[in-house]
Amino acid sequence: MLKIYNSLSRQKETFIPREPGKVGMYVCGITVYGYCHIGHARMMVAFDVVARYLRQQGYALKHVRNITDIDDKIIRYAEQAGEPFEAVTERFIKAMHEDFALLGTLPPDEEPRATGYIQPIIDLIQILQNKDFAYQGANGDVYYRVRKFDGYGKLSGETLEGLLSGARVNAEEAKDDPLDFVLWKAAKPGEPKWPSPWGDGRPGWHIECSAMASKCLGDHFDIHGGGLDLRFPHHENEIAQSEAATGKTFVNVWMHNGFVQMDEEKMSKSLGNFFTVRDVLAMDKNPARMGEVLRYMMIASHYRSSLNYTGQSIANARSALTRFYLTLSRLDELDVATADAVVDKNYVARFNEAMDDDFNTPEALAVMFELVRECNRKLDTGELASLPQSAATLKYLGDTLGLFTLTSEDFLETGGTSSDGSIDIQQLIDARNTARAEKNFARADELRDRLNKLGVIMEDRPDGITSWRIG
Repeated sequence: MLKIYNSLSRQKETFIPREPGKVGMYVCGITVYGYCHIGHARMMVAFDVVARYLRQQGYALKHVRNITDIDDKIIRYAEQAGEPFEAVTERFIKAMHEDFALLGTLPPDEEPRATGYIQPIIDLIQILQNKDFAYQGANGDVYYRVRKFDGYGKLSGETLEGLLSGARVNAEEAKDDPLDFVLWKAAKPGEPKWPSPWGDGRPGWHIECSAMASKCLGDHFDIHGGGLDLRFPHHENEIAQSEAATGKTFVNVWMHNGFVQMDEEKMSKSLGNFFTVRDVLAMDKNPARMGEVLRYMMIASHYRSSLNYTGQSIANARSALTRFYLTLSRLDELDVATADAVVDKNYVARFNEAMDDDFNTPEALAVMFELVRECNRKLDTGELASLPQSAATLKYLGDTLGLFTLTSEDFLETGGTSSDGSIDIQQLIDARNTARAEKNFARADELRDRLNKLGVIMEDRPDGITSWRIG
């Protein structure tokens, strides 16, 4: 049985969907005013793995991930760039889709944008106002009455007293209470705006997700996910808005992925200590390969743990993936057919046992490494009869995690020439192997040194074949 750590209850719970066989999952997406950074990538990969596994387990999943395309930061960026805000958001949405496709993330079933849900947002605010959970301030903004909602703080553990001690009210705000937060912002000169019962303006950040989630998944659904930094105030405010409006439980299971850190400090745009996904993908001449390396680095840690991004962590991920691809390359060389092979139930059961424990991808990868060792043992000893099953199982488990999307030739760069295309590497390797067979070790060493200078990493296997890749 699948168990998921629920941020609301602060414990692992057996996952029971509201409707048997069906799951509704909403994930807070990106505010598009710049290129996505590695912290965004971790969230995307984490919930892509969740989505893939739920589907592998036979659930009919509806995966919704929003885009915030109107926000103070977007408006400021557009003003500084001298562009319409729509041009800014379209450019960065396109870039986001390109980046995350290279990370192997599948598109959500629905990707609502805040600007496409203005009327549902207004309708929701109107319901809150009718129930006296919302009011309009003297400055034209509409605010939510935090103290009126009895369950405020149940997700984050924050108390009203603790929040009040740190609360600040800006001069332009007109709140009845420092704890209240904005639902609708009155338009300032030159800002994007939409008509509403409270005058021209635009939605606040928190109300967007409440409206989009309920329209796409209903007033009560199974899973809501996002980065740990969204737990408060964003997700806390979503609960307050939605449950006050409907009188229903908003979400059954809240999931939050851990931070990405640099030098043990949270990576974020506000701190300025971040790499964009594009920065990292550009480190390799094959961005798709680098995307898979980055994906592997992220799933090698549990999604709830913090992840320290370093050059060494990237190198470790590349090395681990290389081990998988070298095995896949050996299987390809023997033309091991997997299409009709039945997967090994033992390995699948052990893999699923790890994933059922709150999506424990490090343990799932450990099972896959055992399978790789078994594949190599069979290759070394000539146990070819059961190889199709082992190979099919490896590819099946890899697909569940979104791995092995490239051919072994593309990942290992075994295409036959050096990076400048001037030297046929396979000919040099064949010449070295001939020299070794003739016991001309001086010539073999000379050719090995030449290959090393070209960045070629070789593995002399027991079966006499030398596999290689560009390091």
